[in-house]
Amino acid sequence: MAIENILVVDDSPTERHILLEILTKSGYKVLTAASGEEVVAMTRELMPDLILMDVVMPGQDGFNATRTISRGAATKHIPIIICSTKGEDTDKIWGMRQGAKGYLVKPIKATELLQKITELG
Repeated sequence: MAIENILVVDDSPTERHILLEILTKSGYKVLTAASGEEVVAMTRELMPDLILMDVVMPGQDGFNATRTISRGAATKHIPIIICSTKGEDTDKIWGMRQGAKGYLVKPIKATELLQKITELG
């Protein structure tokens, strides 16, 4: 499956902007969400090819949203890469157990992100 449409989820407008810049310069179409609740609703409606998920957000956190999306019958095929400041091994293991296909620690390096997207595509 070719990855074209990416949904970026982060409660920080600055982080969303940084990821938007990296991805649009690389030719991806990007949509953004600011919360776990918003990404779950948008995913069901828009069916993006990939989700970049922050963990620490008000309301539903990224781990919970990842679990909801990765276990939903209509959305479980959508790969999720967690992009978080939570960089401990236990965080990474927990994120992967929730259904993430990758885990990157902020600050995100453009080359590392684009390589991970290519691997999943």
